[in-house]
Amino acid sequence: MKKDFKKKYLAPATAFILIVLGVIYYYFFSGFSVKKDVEYVYIDNDDNIDSVYSKIEPIASSHGMSAFKALSHQFNYKDKIKTGRYAIKPSEGALRIFRHMKNGLQTPVSLTIPSVRTLDKLSAEISKKLMIDSTQLYKKLTDEATCQKYGYDTATIACMFIPNTYDIYWNVSIDKFLDRMQKESKKFWNFERTEKAKQENLTANQVITLASIIDEETANNSEKPMIAGMYYNRLMFRDAKYPEGMPLQADPTIKFAWKKFDLKRIYNNLLFIKSPYNTYKNPGLPPGPIRIPSVAGIDAVLNRVHHNYLYMCAKEDFSGTHNFATTYEEHMKNAAKYSKALNERGIK
Repeated sequence: MKKDFKKKYLAPATAFILIVLGVIYYYFFSGFSVKKDVEYVYIDNDDNIDSVYSKIEPIASSHGMSAFKALSHQFNYKDKIKTGRYAIKPSEGALRIFRHMKNGLQTPVSLTIPSVRTLDKLSAEISKKLMIDSTQLYKKLTDEATCQKYGYDTATIACMFIPNTYDIYWNVSIDKFLDRMQKESKKFWNFERTEKAKQENLTANQVITLASIIDEETANNSEKPMIAGMYYNRLMFRDAKYPEGMPLQADPTIKFAWKKFDLKRIYNNLLFIKSPYNTYKNPGLPPGPIRIPSVAGIDAVLNRVHHNYLYMCAKEDFSGTHNFATTYEEHMKNAAKYSKALNERGIK
C-alpha cells in the first residue's frame, strides 16, 4: 500500500516541486545578462519605470527581463526608483540585480580629475562622468560665497582639485562632490608636503599656481624641478630694479590672459594686456592657477632644484626641454637660436 502511495502521489509531487524550483532558479537566479562583460545602467532623475525597462532590455535575456518586471510589479518599484550607476554582471540573476537597483546599491565611478585650464572646461569634463549638470557646477565654482565656504576665492578654487583618481558615486550631488574634493585636497596636503611648502615660504595655493605654470612650460617631468627652481629664483629675487621681485615673464600666463591657448609664439604686442595674469607686467605669481596642475608639477615645486639660473628658453631642437642661463645676455643668445629655429620651420 505504501509503495503504491509513493508511486502514485509522492514521486509526482517531488517531480513537480523540482520543476517549480527549476523554473524559479531559471527566471530569478540564472544569468540575467546576455553580454559577456559587465554592463552599466545609469538611472537619472528623469527616468520612470518604462525608461528603466528600455535601458535594461538591450542587456537582459528574455527570462531575466520577465523576472525583473515581475519583481518590479510585486514590490511597486515604479514608485521607488533610485538614481545611480548599476553594474549588471553576466553571472548575476534578476533577483540580485533588482535588489541592487531597488535599494540603490550602485557601483562607484572611477573619476580622474582632468588637468584642464578653465573652470568651465572642468565643469564640462566632470559632467561627462557624473550626474552633475555642468552649468550648475560652473555656477557654484564661480560663486564667491561657495568658494569662501571651502577656503578659496574664484581665482583659487581650482587649487582644491587634485588630479588623482577617486571612486565616487555617479549620482553624487554638487555639494557632496565639492565636500569630497576638499577632503581629498586636505589628505593630499599631508605633513610632508605642507612642511616643504613652509620651508619655501609658499602657501599650498602658491605652490599649485606655480606648478600650473610649470606644467604649461613642459610635459617633461624630469625637467620640471629645474624649471621650478628657475621661477622660484625669480620670485625671491630682489634688487634696486626689482624691489618687489623679478617678474616671472611666463609665456603661458599670457596665453591664459588672452584665453588663446593655441598660440605658438608670444610677440611683444601681446605683452601689454591689462590682466592680473600678465606676469610680464605684474611681479609675483598670478592670482590663481592657469590650469589644474599635475601631481608631478606640484611635487616639482616642493622638490625644486637649487641653482642660480634666472632665465630659460625652449631649446632650438624642439625637444621640449630648455636652455637655462644666469645672465640676460646669455639668455638672449639662447632666445635668438630658438627664434631662428621657429622662423626656419615657418612657425608664427
